[in-house]
Amino acid sequence: MRNIFKLDWVLLIAVALLVIIGLTALYSVSAVGDTMNLDHFKKQVVATIIGFGLIFFFVSFDYRVLLEYSTKLYFAAIIILTAVFFLGTKVRGTTGWIGFGSFNFQPVEVVKLVMIIFLASFLAKKKNAFEISTRLFVSFVLIFIPLALIIKQPDFGSAAIIISTWLGMIIMAGIDKKTIFILLTIAGVGIFSGSLVIKDYQKERLINFINPEQDPRGSGYNVLQSIVAVGSGGVFGKGLGHGSQSQLNFLPEKHTDFIFAVIAEELGLFGSGMVLVLFGVVFYRIKETARLARDNFGYLTAIGVIIMLFIQMFVNIGMNLGVAPVAGVPLPFVSYGGSSLIAVLASIGVIQSIYIRRMRVS
Repeated sequence: MRNIFKLDWVLLIAVALLVIIGLTALYSVSAVGDTMNLDHFKKQVVATIIGFGLIFFFVSFDYRVLLEYSTKLYFAAIIILTAVFFLGTKVRGTTGWIGFGSFNFQPVEVVKLVMIIFLASFLAKKKNAFEISTRLFVSFVLIFIPLALIIKQPDFGSAAIIISTWLGMIIMAGIDKKTIFILLTIAGVGIFSGSLVIKDYQKERLINFINPEQDPRGSGYNVLQSIVAVGSGGVFGKGLGHGSQSQLNFLPEKHTDFIFAVIAEELGLFGSGMVLVLFGVVFYRIKETARLARDNFGYLTAIGVIIMLFIQMFVNIGMNLGVAPVAGVPLPFVSYGGSSLIAVLASIGVIQSIYIRRMRVS
């Protein structure tokens, strides 16, 4: 109980405000006139309660316990990703959900955090045992199996986030420029190879990103409506519940992929700017936690979490502004999605555990 007073309250408040903004936007697009349907809102509230419960759960014990369980968590992740193909249901073209009554659980969201913990554990333990190049190769081999299972769903957005997080953690663990060049070359070859096997709907997403006006009523519709919604908000927005694009259902996937467009339309530049400021606070506080971490495992875990959150934020907002391809990536803490919200709040719990047990330096 005494650990509560040692929390990074700036980080916790910033996260709480992002969640509140997300819930407010979700309620706004759910409570529309006579067609009020608060199912999404109620489920998100339940996920919020579970997520904040996990924050305090992780705070209650030393994060270094995760070192002992990292390998078991890794194999558990592989098992649950495999189970998806037998027990999973298809949602929006992806077989990535397991149903529990009226709730759907998306294992890949939790797997993102598990991969961060496992990689941080591996890189911290093997720092003196392997050369950087060897650690690089072995770590990639280790993430390849869960990565292949995620791509098979197919969920290229989550796969890209895990690869980017791995790359960032490797670089921050200590790597020379020559190896970075090799990594970028491999990544370039991988992207080119992937472009040869992507499905038609994924090709359409890339075309939409480059030129959404090519098919404004079809494949480019989502992006164009999002851009209109963001631009129409002005400085202070149209007011909650008064966004024409979102309330009249011109804006698709307004609960998930395009929740930022809803915020920009209804709360304007002020509201969307507040979201960006709060994310800035979150990133800064996690960076400080990494800097003050008492060991390499804590440092790398914090680095992995900040990379994961930043990439998801960057891609999602980029989708809403038309500067990134639509990849089905949720906006952390804000988008509707219980699995995502629970996972990112759990990651904040791990960060808080690292912060509480940080080195006692200023």
